[in-house]
Amino acid sequence: MEIKNRQQTLAIAAIAAVALLASDRLIFSPLKGHWKARAERITELKKNVNHGTLLLQREQTVRSRWNGMRTNALPNNLSAAESEVFKAIDRWSDESRISISSRKPQWRRDSDDYMTLECRIDALGSMPALTRFLYEVEKDPLALKVESMDITARDNDGQQLSLALQISGLLLNPPPQP
Repeated sequence: MEIKNRQQTLAIAAIAAVALLASDRLIFSPLKGHWKARAERITELKKNVNHGTLLLQREQTVRSRWNGMRTNALPNNLSAAESEVFKAIDRWSDESRISISSRKPQWRRDSDDYMTLECRIDALGSMPALTRFLYEVEKDPLALKVESMDITARDNDGQQLSLALQISGLLLNPPPQP
C-alpha cells in the first residue's frame, strides 16, 4: 500500500504543480502586467494633470506673451509686411552707420495658418558698426528671428567687414493664394 499512497501523493503534487504553473501563466502574470500598465498610466495622467495645473497658473503670462507676439508679427498684407521689414532694415542701418549692399526677400508658405518672410541682408561696415546693427536687429519690437549670420573680413587689417545675415519674420493668417 505504501507504493500506491506514494503514487497518489506524487500525482497530487504533480497536478498541484501543473495547476500552480497554469494559474501563474494564465492568471497572475497577466494581472501583474495589467497592474503595472495601470500604474504607469496613472503616473502619466498625474503628470499631465500637474502640467495642466501649472499651465493654468501661468495662463496670464502665456496669453500676454502670445498677444505680444501676435501684435509684433508682420502685417497681414504681403507688400505691407515686406515694406515694414525694409523700413526696419533701413532704420537699423541708419542707427549703426553701415551700408546695405543687398536685401533679398523670399516668402515661404509652410502652412495654411502662417507664412514666413525670409530676407537675406548683405552689409559692409566696421566691427563696432556691425555689432550695433545686430544689436538693433535684436532689440527691435518687430518679431524677426536671426536665422544665420556670417562675418568676413574685406581687408587684411580686418577694419572693413562684410555681414551676410538671414532673418525671418512670421505672418499669421496669411491671405489666400490666388
